[in-house]
Amino acid sequence: MGLKQQYRSCRNLLFRGISVPEDISTLIDIGRNEVPATQQGLAQDDIDKLWRHAESLFSSGMHPMVSVCLRRGGDVLLNRTLGYADGANHTQPRVASLQTPVCLFSASKAVSAMLIHKLAEDGLIDLLNPVSHYIPAFAAEGKAQITIHQLLSHRAGVPGVPDDVAIELLFNPKAAVEQICKQPSLHNDGRILAYHAITGGFIQAELIRVVTGKTLNEYLDEVVRKPMGMHYFRYGLEAKDHELVARNYATGLPNIGVVERQLVNILGAGVSEVVDISNSEAFLSAEIASANLYATAEETSRFFQMLLQGGVWQGKQIFTPLTVNRAVREMGKPQFDRSLILVPMRYSAGMMLGLNPVGLYGPKTHYAYGHLGFSNILCWADPERDIAVSILTSGKPVLGNHLLSLGKLLNGISSTCKPCVDMQHIYSKVL
Repeated sequence: MGLKQQYRSCRNLLFRGISVPEDISTLIDIGRNEVPATQQGLAQDDIDKLWRHAESLFSSGMHPMVSVCLRRGGDVLLNRTLGYADGANHTQPRVASLQTPVCLFSASKAVSAMLIHKLAEDGLIDLLNPVSHYIPAFAAEGKAQITIHQLLSHRAGVPGVPDDVAIELLFNPKAAVEQICKQPSLHNDGRILAYHAITGGFIQAELIRVVTGKTLNEYLDEVVRKPMGMHYFRYGLEAKDHELVARNYATGLPNIGVVERQLVNILGAGVSEVVDISNSEAFLSAEIASANLYATAEETSRFFQMLLQGGVWQGKQIFTPLTVNRAVREMGKPQFDRSLILVPMRYSAGMMLGLNPVGLYGPKTHYAYGHLGFSNILCWADPERDIAVSILTSGKPVLGNHLLSLGKLLNGISSTCKPCVDMQHIYSKVL
């Protein structure tokens, strides 16, 4: 065994990584819809460099599958997938393709929030009304005045469920809603910011059911999936597609001590347990608004491109421009989140926002909006740069040797796709 192979073997053992072959060219699937970067006034070499950062992210061994879709000005500059959908450490792994569906985890929240905004657009709810106006049981234990807008903004006061509640509650929406409704609130006026990793989605799905009589997927089909011609883009997968999904892997340094405890507080279980659950038939079949929308990178980028275009896709008005504006507008100044603790956050009513000088989506991304998913899934739009981006991965590391490559990819996107839109002019226009 050569020195390079010895290094990789030790690295994989330390970081729980997968074995990466020397030649990865046979593991790459490139979309036919890519256009030359020069069509958007960019250098093709710069776009090729972005892809090399994605290749480095895969080569770290932390992510068995990496899929990237980057749109600029509506044109697809990158649409590529690299790696394995399943069996990454087996002798006959299943190679991923552009059609491999990936679980978005918490990035699902951005889509779910837009469905709630659509209810408001159609006059079925008022975002400033208390949740209890539509779901009376939610009024219990000091939550009577919590509004739908506060629910979308992670200020509903029920960021998690008690430790003695089994995580299998995920698969029983009725019981989950009952549990959340009977819980005491952290406050009664929405003053405390605390990321709702799972709970908010169950209440949102219940709102959809109460006011429309439709399930989460039925309403998603009606509003987004069918009008936009999505193949997947649904909560859970149909049984026939289970064998196609990208399997999730627990990679990276083992999470111990305060790191693991905080992750349990946020996720409701340890990382390895969450990964195992996410690969189960029950999870694949469930409809969980906060956590299990399945899509390809291109479909996710397509969704954010539609938002960039004022809610329009190929001539169809999916959302009104005013609805998009309501959904991405900042709610308060950056502040520390009681659940996420170490990270100053900017939220809208449903989105995680970028930040200057450096934010979730890279440097100088003040105008960007989107959402992160567990653990290195990033989906966003940046109107100042006129880009819609999705980075989907199947490894679930928290600490690992992938961080430098991920940082270079995010920094590269921001530096390559420089600001091209006068946001002050945009902000001066009347919707």
